[in-house]
Amino acid sequence: MWRRRGMISGTRKAIDRRAIPAAAHEATWVAGDGHLLRRIDWPGAHDEDPNAAPRGSLLFLPGRGDFYEKYLESLDYWHSEGWRVTALDWRGQAGSGRLASDPMTGHIGDFSVWLDDLAAFWRAWVEATPAPHVIVGHSMGGHLVLRAVAEKKINPVAAVLSAPMLGFLTPGPNRLLHKVAEALCRFGSPERVAWKSSEKPGATAVARNALLTHDEARYGDETYWKVERPYLGMGPGSWRWVERAYASMLVLDRPGMLEAVDVPVLLLATRHDGLVSWKAIEKAARRLPRAQLVSWGREARHELLRESDPVRDKVMQVIDDFLDRMAPWPEEAEAS
Repeated sequence: MWRRRGMISGTRKAIDRRAIPAAAHEATWVAGDGHLLRRIDWPGAHDEDPNAAPRGSLLFLPGRGDFYEKYLESLDYWHSEGWRVTALDWRGQAGSGRLASDPMTGHIGDFSVWLDDLAAFWRAWVEATPAPHVIVGHSMGGHLVLRAVAEKKINPVAAVLSAPMLGFLTPGPNRLLHKVAEALCRFGSPERVAWKSSEKPGATAVARNALLTHDEARYGDETYWKVERPYLGMGPGSWRWVERAYASMLVLDRPGMLEAVDVPVLLLATRHDGLVSWKAIEKAARRLPRAQLVSWGREARHELLRESDPVRDKVMQVIDDFLDRMAPWPEEAEAS
């Protein structure tokens, strides 16, 4: 029977974060309209050993302007735990093409485009992979996962949201900020960038790592991959992206929306996140009937899956424990 190979940084050999693991396979998925989305897949325990019991399947979705190479370490770890692992680049970024005339601008006409992609991919992926099926989303990916679950576009047995983008740090109610963004889209090109550099308005590129992680080596992995694969690079979001982000947050703000979610949800957050609102994450956790919120202080920054080992090891252990409870090994679920 397949069981854990060992805990995270202490007892497992670290992978080369700057190389695609030999077990992984990069490919593309064709959306309904013909758009190509880049994916990467690791086989599961049963694929590697026919005598092993399938652990289940895990789908990972990154954040805005993100790409799956940044998370190879975590993806390969979950594979080592027996999961069949898949990660997907969102349409319009990384290896999934572009949606703006300027390839460095993160743009979308509406978040429903991403939700439709996720729903269609989920259906095909579930049919092709062993149960139980779980999903992990980081930042904007976490936002879209929660919306897809709340709108019943996907049906995971458990969802993990890492620093989910459920609110911004700009002061003011979402409804008012949405109207401001709407106006800025009307009085100028909605494809123009909403800020100059980095992930946050007003932040410099030099200070970018102070927003993301304390781990300089893991931060450097991103730069390496952008040089190695220049098509991964992306800058600020467009004003349309900002406006649609607020509109999507307003959907989740609707009374009863999160309260009706029956999927177990693990929310991972840092109280001093420099990109997304801790208060919004904490509020969502209170509204979700089956939520578990685990938070960190100043020792953690936005990219919890890429933090220094003391934080990251705890993050991975919390995820392991949650998935073991909510998506147990199939034979254990049958025995219970």
